[in-house]
Amino acid sequence: MKKRRSTIEWSLTKLSVLGFLFIISSCDLFEFRSTEEDDDDNPIVAEVNGSELRQSELKLVSTIGMNSSDSTAMINRYVQSWVRKQLMIREATKSMAFDEAEINRKLLDYKYTLMVYEFEKAFLEENLDESISNQEIEAYYKQNQENFSLKEIIVRCNFLKMDKSSNQNRNLERLLPRPEGSQSDAINEIALKYANNYFLEDSTWIRFEDIILNTPLADHPNKVGLIKSNSVINVEDDRYKYYFRILEYKLQDQIPPVEFVKEEISKILVNKKRVGLIEQFQKEIYNRALENNEFKIYE
Repeated sequence: MKKRRSTIEWSLTKLSVLGFLFIISSCDLFEFRSTEEDDDDNPIVAEVNGSELRQSELKLVSTIGMNSSDSTAMINRYVQSWVRKQLMIREATKSMAFDEAEINRKLLDYKYTLMVYEFEKAFLEENLDESISNQEIEAYYKQNQENFSLKEIIVRCNFLKMDKSSNQNRNLERLLPRPEGSQSDAINEIALKYANNYFLEDSTWIRFEDIILNTPLADHPNKVGLIKSNSVINVEDDRYKYYFRILEYKLQDQIPPVEFVKEEISKILVNKKRVGLIEQFQKEIYNRALENNEFKIYE
């Protein structure tokens, strides 16, 4: 799973991106080259209604690791993008009036938001402990089981994919119906020596859809009825036989075992730590400023 961001991080990132996009598209508010720069050494690459794109700005376009052809194509795309943005800005200014004071206020808001975000990000990198104990995971699971209701079937199972011509198929059909743990060594040996593919992690819960992917069971119309009525399932296609031994299952809307949601809970708890740490950090800064009379609020 991808790392889940806190609400604070998401909000700040969103504002920062909006601010950055606004800044790079506002040629009337910012000038990216020095006014003292020699125009002869910095020729114009493109021009729209008096706004100029200079050669020096193209150096900001990253072409690291690209060959000459790809680098040229990247530069050309940048120039075309710049031209389109300037044309849109020209049309916008012709079609409607802008409150420059309001725009400048928003730009300052974006700037300060980005500064705070980077400051808090650096603080978290220095101070956030992302380790979560099994006890914390168990406690959270017990208190919030109803939040982990399954949206799909999950199983503990054994799976083997065998050639139809294998002389070990008969042995598997004899071994798989036996109780869990029985004949495990014999099944493992067959899997290692003869199977085209296999999954024998008895303690691991997985999505049923994942284990039956690319097998004839993927198109079965009643998967719930199938696993309810069969502890061992054998199916085949033109080349292979597929063997499934269902050790345990949980159906949609049931509560999964803690092992299945352990990683998800860990991410939730890290996120709670992150939010709590930032809130405490902000509170400490505020209280310190309050004690030192560093701000005033006028009624």
